[in-house]
Amino acid sequence: MHHASPFPLTPPETEDEVVVPARDGALRVIAAARTAGIARVVMTSSYAAVGYTVKPGDHYSETDWTDPHTPGLPAYHKSKVLAERAACDHVRAHRDIELTVVNPTGIFGPQLGDRPSASLGLVRNMLTGRMPVVPVMYFGVVDVRDVVDLHLRAMLHPKAAGERFIAVGGPAVSLFGMARILREHFPAAAALMPSAEMTVEQVREAAKTEPALRDAAALRGRIPVISNDKARSVLGWEPRDVVETIVATADSQIRRGLELPDAGRAAGPHG
Repeated sequence: MHHASPFPLTPPETEDEVVVPARDGALRVIAAARTAGIARVVMTSSYAAVGYTVKPGDHYSETDWTDPHTPGLPAYHKSKVLAERAACDHVRAHRDIELTVVNPTGIFGPQLGDRPSASLGLVRNMLTGRMPVVPVMYFGVVDVRDVVDLHLRAMLHPKAAGERFIAVGGPAVSLFGMARILREHFPAAAALMPSAEMTVEQVREAAKTEPALRDAAALRGRIPVISNDKARSVLGWEPRDVVETIVATADSQIRRGLELPDAGRAAGPHG
């Protein structure tokens, strides 16, 4: 299984800082697997390689590819496209090993180690009042436990060879929508949640000087309809509900010591 690829928290100075290790790293994993006599490589790509080039209707499935030449495309997204393309081309040319690709959307859920991911940090910032305003931005969400499950199915299922599978738990959610979920389930932190949503125009203007907003600017406020039908029908995958995933993300951080106002949250089904 291939899992690692550079994901900088801030945009790199040059695209090659993420493109080269992403592409070459994937090819090294395949080469090492071939040398070891491995029959199948499962590559962790990303939805970034699927749906970041606007198309009419905004419906996306495994047949879609992000065009690496899309104007304003962040370097990370470009790296995932080029790495997945390179891996597919390599396997197709050699025909001596199987490749299955998993394309997760935004990965949330319980925190396993001591270092929170960027997505977990997003939830933490909302709970602690560090994000009073959020850009208009819709994206897919998937639980990390379901991503693991999909990888195992991709490794073992006979029909997974040569296929790619999008990992998404349900309809796209916005940052402001995520804040509403957290506000409902964590009322003690409700006053700290984002209280306003930037417009598409505001995001586009702010992204000129704030690199962290370039991803949101590239999405232009559109609401993608992301299909997980293939993973469900071919592999029997059943992901968790998006609300359950977001709540589990916050719960795990609280269990790891994150303190909310007034000694925590009101008692409830997750308390």
